Amino acid sequence: MKPLRIVICGLSITSSWGNGHATTYRGLVKELVANGNEVLFLERDRPWYSAHRDLPAPPYGRTELYSTLEEFKDRFTGSIREADAVIVGSFVPEGIELGDWVTKNTRGLSVFYDIDTPETLAHIGLGSCEYLTRELVARYQLYLSFTGGPTLQRLEKEFGSPMARPLFCSVDPLHYYPQKGESSWDLGYLGTYSPDRQPTLETLLLEPARNWPEGHFIVAGAQFPGALDWGKNVKHVEHLPPSAHRDFYNALRFTLNVTRKNMIRAGHSPSVRLFEAAACGTPIISDYWSGLELLFKPGLEILIARHTDDVNRMLRRISEEERLAIGERARKRILNSHTAAHRACELQQHFRDALNRKSVNDSARNKSWKLKQADNYVRR
Repeated sequence: MKPLRIVICGLSITSSWGNGHATTYRGLVKELVANGNEVLFLERDRPWYSAHRDLPAPPYGRTELYSTLEEFKDRFTGSIREADAVIVGSFVPEGIELGDWVTKNTRGLSVFYDIDTPETLAHIGLGSCEYLTRELVARYQLYLSFTGGPTLQRLEKEFGSPMARPLFCSVDPLHYYPQKGESSWDLGYLGTYSPDRQPTLETLLLEPARNWPEGHFIVAGAQFPGALDWGKNVKHVEHLPPSAHRDFYNALRFTLNVTRKNMIRAGHSPSVRLFEAAACGTPIISDYWSGLELLFKPGLEILIARHTDDVNRMLRRISEEERLAIGERARKRILNSHTAAHRACELQQHFRDALNRKSVNDSARNKSWKLKQADNYVRR
């Protein structure tokens, strides 16, 4: 397939503060460019991210900031119209208005990339989604989803998407890999505060910490309530930029993965933290959701915990030899299937499928128009 001109309108690529979008976009854009494609990333300039930019000038593709939709249209209409594919991401500010304009103005593929699919569909159902509507789902020619499984069929049958395909998060193995050294923490968690995740974090990390005063625990993430009682043997770090994630995972004996409720209900919704930790060879303790076993083999490549006692047992009874073996098996799985390079190739295949479908539909419409014109001529 010839190289593509791709425009991505995403939440952020310059700042990872309080979001998981940036690392996903960075890996994807890097590999798309490495494959010879031309990529323009357009990011709304927001105070929250401008104050915390850990990659202000990405070294791959071209990144441009804009302040308003009017500026967006003034500066980038040509790029939108000439692109082979235009991707609009979830949580983009004024995403409904932007998506409406993109789907009407691009000559190439119009694509929605949902890095938050369960949250998106839940909010559409409540009429409270600020970046997507049912009508827009049907107008985007390709819907890329962080969630696979039955949700893809739901997007097509219930929401009218012409083509829904999975595009999970991924990891860059050049940035995430094992490092030699002693572990500083028995269990650690990396993630932004979320009220619906907090009860699980309490059950699977804070309570085990109370039960094991000699253990060492750490939580890294922004937006946690200031009055939260961490306990004496739990350290809290407000934020870790992606550049510090590898060191964080390599300092842990085990890491904890906690999934949001809507993602558990949908299933098939892996977090990027799973792939990052596994690429570092750090054994993962996770809550369970449908489809997890399709990514990692429970008991061999990942450990499933439902109760505090499960974590207590894992931390204190699993031998060092088995702990390392679990991490290594998970790392092999990631390197074989879930790197950013894999995702870029998957995306390009999705583009091929959608472009072929678009070509067939355009030909059918053109043929129908010609027949109608010929019929009108005969009648005259």
